[in-house]
Amino acid sequence: MITTLAIKNYALIEDIRVDLQEGLTIITGETGAGKSILLGALALILGRRADVGSVRIASKKCIIECEFSIKNYGLQDMFLKNDLDYDNHTIIRREILPSGKSRAFVNDTPVSLAQLQKLGTHQLQALGEMLTDIHSQHETLSLSSENFQIEIIDVLAGNESLLETYSEKLEEFRTISETIKNLKLDKERVAKELDYNTFLCSELVDANVGEMIQKELEETFETLNNAEIIQESFSQIIQVFSAEQIGTLETAKEARLVLGKIKGFSSKYEHFWDRLNSTIIELEDVFDGIEDLGTSLEANPSKLLEINEKLQTLYKLQQKHGVATVTELIEIQEDLESKIESVGDIDEKLERLDKERITFRTHVMKTGALIHKQRQKAIPILKQQLEAYLAELGLPNARFKFELVASENFRKNGTDSLELLFTANKGLSLGSLKKIASGGEMSRIMLSVKAILARYKKLPTIIFDEIDTGVSGEIANQMARIMGEMSASTQLLSITHLPQIAAKGEHHIKVYKEDVNEVTRTRLKGLNEDERIVEIAQMIGGNTLTDAALANAKELLN
Repeated sequence: MITTLAIKNYALIEDIRVDLQEGLTIITGETGAGKSILLGALALILGRRADVGSVRIASKKCIIECEFSIKNYGLQDMFLKNDLDYDNHTIIRREILPSGKSRAFVNDTPVSLAQLQKLGTHQLQALGEMLTDIHSQHETLSLSSENFQIEIIDVLAGNESLLETYSEKLEEFRTISETIKNLKLDKERVAKELDYNTFLCSELVDANVGEMIQKELEETFETLNNAEIIQESFSQIIQVFSAEQIGTLETAKEARLVLGKIKGFSSKYEHFWDRLNSTIIELEDVFDGIEDLGTSLEANPSKLLEINEKLQTLYKLQQKHGVATVTELIEIQEDLESKIESVGDIDEKLERLDKERITFRTHVMKTGALIHKQRQKAIPILKQQLEAYLAELGLPNARFKFELVASENFRKNGTDSLELLFTANKGLSLGSLKKIASGGEMSRIMLSVKAILARYKKLPTIIFDEIDTGVSGEIANQMARIMGEMSASTQLLSITHLPQIAAKGEHHIKVYKEDVNEVTRTRLKGLNEDERIVEIAQMIGGNTLTDAALANAKELLN
């Protein structure tokens, strides 16, 4: 329930604060006094977009703050999920800055407007709407909505838990269906590329690139391709090394022999002998190696051709794939193999997901069938209660027919479609509610709906904005009685012009305008008993108070 409403710098309101009580609170005032301003301020709390034009003084900040007692609404989990501090007395505040920027806060935690509009249950019901239900002509039109009609039935059917389960299963079903759809698109794309990828992969596999060492192949090719030149070079080197008297080795050995004769005379001579000896050993090793290479090297045209073919294949593959190394070709081959294998993986995954999808679909269908069954049980009860209330409200011949049809189509609130048929008169056939019912009849039906819902669930604060328009006399008395009954279980605020309804309130607030220093301001005033008598008497007979009007007002209040 709303405990406090504070408004600063909004429309005609300079700064007001009103404390609200449990039960039925009546709000009265002349047309244009500012009652709609209160509703506009509350609408901002519910998440409506701010209009900088509604700020009273543009250079100052506009603040609307509403304090709620929410201990009976079970909202702790919702606050936790949205990282909000929970308090039994929760404050929602909206601010419109001079710049035109709007800010929102829940218990002093900043929230975006989108968050304020969507905080709530799995149905994304707004936090403000969970706490306040403003009933205006627009809300009366919601009676024509199939979803709203089904929601009414669900309250009587006690389907809240089933609907939550249904919503969860439906979300899982739709998620897995979307995954399957995307996988099938992937499969089509991969299948189109399969032949080409298979061809590319076969080329790499046939070339056996994994076993190719490009550098070795290129060296072997150059060696075989230049075998004659290499052999000639080796022969020349061997001749230089081993020719008698003038060969490099022979000359070095002769020098070593001479040094050997004098090395004993000085350590310096011995040092040079050692160095020359090491050089001779290294030259002999080089000579033996070159001799071996020369002996082993033979021209091999067939092997040369084989290696040349391998290299040409390798160069073509590198050019084709735009790479420069065998390692990169191997990576491309592995990637192609992975893509080819993925076709089989997708089929396997699709088969598994399709089984899961069937399971989820079965769960959704079963839950939808249970919801349908509960609704069928609740409809006769709702029909009987609606017709009983409307009889009290001057429509004794009102009749309803609920055509609830189950289908295999999954909707957000079940598998049912509903058409609500109505007639207010005998002898006339039933027709669609939105086509048949007049504005006055729709208002009475909505009041009846709210009264019935109040019996079955904890409703938020209900604000009736002139729901009594177009009625009078005994019908107004019956409306007032029904509102009084509803206010026993929920906080109810009623903006009214009817004295019969005003007299039923436990609390009475008057909205009025006054001019101060040539500036018009809207004011609120809580009325005491004597002031209520005067206010109701003026509602009956106008501003000129008569004894009859005062007596009538006292009688209504009693």
